[in-house]
Amino acid sequence: MQPMAEALRNDGFMTANVDYPSQAGSVEVLAPMAVNAGLEECRRAGAQRIHFVTHSIGGILVRYVHKQTPIHDLGRVVMLAPPNQGSEVVDITRNWPTTDVFAGEAGMQLGTDENSIPAQLGPVDFELGVIAGTATINPFMSVMLPDADDGKVTVARTRVDGMDDFLVVGQSHRFIVRSSAVKRNTAAFLRNGSFPDSTGSSQIF
Repeated sequence: MQPMAEALRNDGFMTANVDYPSQAGSVEVLAPMAVNAGLEECRRAGAQRIHFVTHSIGGILVRYVHKQTPIHDLGRVVMLAPPNQGSEVVDITRNWPTTDVFAGEAGMQLGTDENSIPAQLGPVDFELGVIAGTATINPFMSVMLPDADDGKVTVARTRVDGMDDFLVVGQSHRFIVRSSAVKRNTAAFLRNGSFPDSTGSSQIF
């Protein structure tokens, strides 16, 4: 997320770029660890309204914490390639040898079944923009997915009820955070609550 953090700082935002061991625990463990660290850093700096920009599972962590204990100073949120409805990749590979080693406990909770963490979170009740990708650097994974995807998550499963805007870009799951168009649209959503390039089903790079 460092390129995104730098772009937002250049656009006038104060940022807290939070790292966390994404393979070292369940969503229930990682969510408060990562989200609260970011909140505390921003509050110490005097922030009264705190926006989030997340990548992949990071969006699920924010949704989980906010559902458990609503974040009173939560501003706008932009999620990049989030598995808001889980991912079929988890369903398909769940019983493969070593999948749990590479995905981690939290990753294994992101399937599409009714018992998955995403399925239990419900609609969002905060201002949210979602950016989904359609390119892949992992064609093996893309073959498993039933729809346009970024190599890990389909465009359809990034959506969530209650979101305010949606944008599709020609980027992969891994590199979506580096796209200049994504950085520009992210900053615009944090300021104005909409993506300037959002045009229905169109795709940008």
